Amino acid sequence: MNWSEITIKTETPAVDALCAMLTDHGVKGFSIQDKESFQEFLNDKDGKWDYIEDDLMGLADCDTTVTFYLPDDAQGAEQLNGVRSLCESLRNGENAAFFGSLAMTVGNVSEEDWANNWKQYFKPLNVGEKLLIKPSWEPVPAGNIRTILEIDPASSFGTGQHHTTRLCLELAETVLHDGDRVLDLGCGSGILSIGAILLGAKEAAAVDIVDNSVRTAVENAAKNGIGTDRYTAYCGDIIGDSALRDTLGTGYDLICANIVADVLIAMSGLFRGFLKENGNLIVSGIISERADEVLDVLGEAGFTLVKRQEKEGWCAALLSV
Repeated sequence: MNWSEITIKTETPAVDALCAMLTDHGVKGFSIQDKESFQEFLNDKDGKWDYIEDDLMGLADCDTTVTFYLPDDAQGAEQLNGVRSLCESLRNGENAAFFGSLAMTVGNVSEEDWANNWKQYFKPLNVGEKLLIKPSWEPVPAGNIRTILEIDPASSFGTGQHHTTRLCLELAETVLHDGDRVLDLGCGSGILSIGAILLGAKEAAAVDIVDNSVRTAVENAAKNGIGTDRYTAYCGDIIGDSALRDTLGTGYDLICANIVADVLIAMSGLFRGFLKENGNLIVSGIISERADEVLDVLGEAGFTLVKRQEKEGWCAALLSV
């Protein structure tokens, strides 16, 4: 298997926090270059060394970076879109200065070039029993009888190529009914809420903390013939924004939350307030190592596990009130 090398510039105090967030996006290991740590090494008067090569001395002036590797395939491309969305949200968040520039390079390819290069991996894909997911630049396969979900994710997570998205759509297909109302938390490209409407839902509301994702979701809804009378998207954080929670209201039949473990845990006490009685919750984006932790917290919040599905280290679950 070929691999892509991804390097993100950051600041020394943010390294641990950034690595923890990347772990929840499925990154398994890191190489860290830290100028402050190297300077501490140089200042160590008790160090058991007599000579340092000139090439190593240059590390005293290096950028602090986190480097990791993702498979050079459709899964890796989708993971990288998720990492790009994470970096964008951090750049625009309250602690932007703490994390630094978060400039990202992919091997010898710049982040800007990646926006087009990754398209080679995005091909039409059958999901569940009913949907065919495709980008606008790919033709419909001959003989297709499935409902077409056309999605152009830009830099937002959600093409259907990643297991977390597919698992979510497969579970949604089993519980959606005509006329349902759906809430998509952490909507990314909008694929889950748009897919829900194509599977029979009457309307959907979508939320993301990244403004670009919100714009992309609305554009993708329009590509699928879904207008703003049925699809509404909001930029914000439901955890800290009570006004946004009030705007979203309640009475939803289904919530889809394909995020990461820590955010799902932080949201756990809010989900029931959005759902009608006997409503359903689908959570995804969870690395398998943290699945029990997330499901235990949701159980304490009053949810009952209906079905749990795992694929290659990722977990999604369907729960009911």
